[in-house]
Amino acid sequence: MIKEVSIQNKRARFDYEILETYTAGIVLTGTEIKSIRLGKAQIAESFCEFHGHELFAINTYIEEYAFGTAFNHQTRSERKLLLNKKELKSLARKVETKGLTIVPLRLFTNEKGLAKLDIGLCRGKKNYDKRETLKDRDTQRDIDRLKKAF
Repeated sequence: MIKEVSIQNKRARFDYEILETYTAGIVLTGTEIKSIRLGKAQIAESFCEFHGHELFAINTYIEEYAFGTAFNHQTRSERKLLLNKKELKSLARKVETKGLTIVPLRLFTNEKGLAKLDIGLCRGKKNYDKRETLKDRDTQRDIDRLKKAF
């Protein structure tokens, strides 16, 4: 087993401008946490939405546990996220009024072995913003190469 799991959503940082970040707990079953600790999860296509006053992560993929029995979990299901009531209310208000979205950024395990999900309040980038991001990344790579040469 991997000691520390950190699964990134690299696509989110490219497609969205991240305004705020929150760390949320996840309600999981026994076989789900075992698969996450093995590093068998993906959050690239997932998003978050409200059902009533609760926040759920939709389309998060957690591979079936290889040693599970007939009570193994479903690979793609809604998973409840745990945040403070105050944080949930402010997120719901911002998502409704400003047309923003909530996207998972990173799935990780903390020092106690519990699975946590970093979520971001995001606004979609335009195509010219994406080109600027690529241009900045290329210039930073060139600068790093020059620094390494000297």
